[in-house]
Amino acid sequence: MTSSPPRPSSTAADPGVTPWGVLRRHRPFLLLCGEQAASSVGRQITALALALLAVTRLDAGPFGASVLLALTYLPGAVLSPLAGVLADRARLRSLAVTLTSLQVVVVGSVPLAGALGSLRLSHLYAVAALSGTLTWTLSVALQAALPRVVRPEQLLAGNSALTGARTMGQIGGPALGGVLVGFAGAAPALLAGSAAYAVEALLLFALPASLNRPAESTGRRGPRLAALREGLAVVRAEPVLRRQVLAGAGFNLGSGAADALFVVYATRELNLPAWQLGLVYASFSVATVAGVLFAGRFATSMELYRATRICAVVAALAIFLVPAASLGLAFPALLAYQLLFGITATVWAISMTTTQQLIAPPHLQGRVAGFAQAALLTTVPVGALSGGALAAWLGNVPVLTAAATTALLAASCFWLPHRTATTARPPAPR
Repeated sequence: MTSSPPRPSSTAADPGVTPWGVLRRHRPFLLLCGEQAASSVGRQITALALALLAVTRLDAGPFGASVLLALTYLPGAVLSPLAGVLADRARLRSLAVTLTSLQVVVVGSVPLAGALGSLRLSHLYAVAALSGTLTWTLSVALQAALPRVVRPEQLLAGNSALTGARTMGQIGGPALGGVLVGFAGAAPALLAGSAAYAVEALLLFALPASLNRPAESTGRRGPRLAALREGLAVVRAEPVLRRQVLAGAGFNLGSGAADALFVVYATRELNLPAWQLGLVYASFSVATVAGVLFAGRFATSMELYRATRICAVVAALAIFLVPAASLGLAFPALLAYQLLFGITATVWAISMTTTQQLIAPPHLQGRVAGFAQAALLTTVPVGALSGGALAAWLGNVPVLTAAATTALLAASCFWLPHRTATTARPPAPR
């Protein structure tokens, strides 16, 4: 048996109704969409306000700001596999509500400390680490929850819609955060972040009580170490999952380096004015929305795994446009990069998540998601720090070219010959 994931099909109940047509009337799924939007707004406000507080009020230098960013990724890289065990064994709705409620307290502690005059940089570091831990644990839990909320043939449309909801928050969150910081200051603006997390908690609490039945029954549970090995065994044994993790990790290594250098390269080497740089970033948001709209149709017509393979390579090739901008026509080149990268990377991410959910056994959804997330998050700060260090020595263009090459080599592993899978897979959706 090959490991190509099953092709999503229309709903069995009514072949004339698309999966998204059904999901628009699916209350639990709509609650998840609302949760994703609220969570995204909360994260964007929190990230902006914490960075501004560190730099403007607490005099953090470039290294201090980098540490703040790294602390938001580190918990996900280290703890995601354990979060996967927790997601498979816990009462999922209660876990999600608890994690989000704790976010309200953690983020809300910053304006409280600011009002009391006791805010320190160490406090911001602790908030970044704790908030990152809660964010990435919830991410794993919700990836495990979606296959329990919708049918297999609805997963692709569901992941597309959830990505769209997150994108709306990513577009509106920074603008709202900037306005709040401008009017009230960075610390009080975090009250809005806490409020967004509180709304998220209420939406999660309204999810069906059936999600409080653990995916893994008590009778089949073993020690935590054995549970971790069970999830890792699925990733290692399934060629598609293994390649997704390796390709995603390598791709994030290259793109992380490119992202770390992008602003400095565009402003100092390409001399892009602020309005052009703003349009370049805005084009990525537009491209992400387009990717959400195209994902279901493209992946269904091309077959899910083929869509993943094609989009991964095209997204990697798009990164070469960044160093190519130094040859001339910098603004059009970077605009084309953001548009092409935004569309293909979004389709790839949606297809990859859907494939993972279709292949992973129901009682191992959390652990498979946890291992995948850990691998993907670990290489982002590694790529960013390595890119910055090498650019100081070699220059931006050589490092950006090497970053694009790294991403392309990683994406190319999707095209290696298949081997037969050794683990059982769920039946294709009907």
